[in-house]
Amino acid sequence: MECRPARDPPGQAGLTARQDYHSRVSDLVTRFRTARTDPALAVLEGFHAIKHAIRFGAAIESVATADAAGLQSLANRLAADVAPALGALTTEVTRDVFEELAPTPPETGVIAIARRRVTTTAEIATITTGAPIVLLESPSHSGNIGAAIRVAAGAGAAAVVTTGPVDPWNPGALRGSAGLHYALPVLRTTSTEFAGRIVVAVDPAGDDLLPGCVPDNAVLAFGSERSGLSAAVLAGAQQRIRIPMQPGVSSLNLATAVAVVLYAWRLAP
Repeated sequence: MECRPARDPPGQAGLTARQDYHSRVSDLVTRFRTARTDPALAVLEGFHAIKHAIRFGAAIESVATADAAGLQSLANRLAADVAPALGALTTEVTRDVFEELAPTPPETGVIAIARRRVTTTAEIATITTGAPIVLLESPSHSGNIGAAIRVAAGAGAAAVVTTGPVDPWNPGALRGSAGLHYALPVLRTTSTEFAGRIVVAVDPAGDDLLPGCVPDNAVLAFGSERSGLSAAVLAGAQQRIRIPMQPGVSSLNLATAVAVVLYAWRLAP
């Protein structure tokens, strides 16, 4: 859909064309705004999020930019594998319209709507790769959730599961993950039990994390940024580990902690 207005024809035809243009713009703005709270949709802000979504098979509904030529040049330079698909999906809008599509327009000048990747807990239970599941218990910061998902995708985790009130697919989390929600299953659940997997709690009172101490098929449980893991998760854990740190350093960022433990598993001899 081309949202740039053509030169107005005279008279009634010109009025009709302007009305049609403004109607299409209004529909586009409304669609992007309502998509932010639609549980079936994901709003992808910025080139890298859209790049990864396309690369990992997301169903893209709409892509908007104020500079289609510049976007295509960026795609050709940084992600030639997705450039043709991105070009075919892109709608160019005016700068004023683009700035209405997000509370803070992305610096790379592109935003999209995609269908979420739907995963169930039953499907998670069938994963048999040996890779660990990352469990984030009641995380409170969307950016931390997204960064943890990005790390999990890079390290080859089987899935990321969250509990608590924060939607792991909200736009802030998608920004933090750079769209890598589409590279592995991501879902929110009320259950912290996974049949056939050992729960490994990351806890300051645990044993030191050492090479080879993270088993295959584990559930790696990380607590909230402020409160840590709940008593229920700690009681159900078969193993507790801690990340050794220098004296006086009380904690690591959530995504950093996820990265340390995942790569201890991945790089084990």
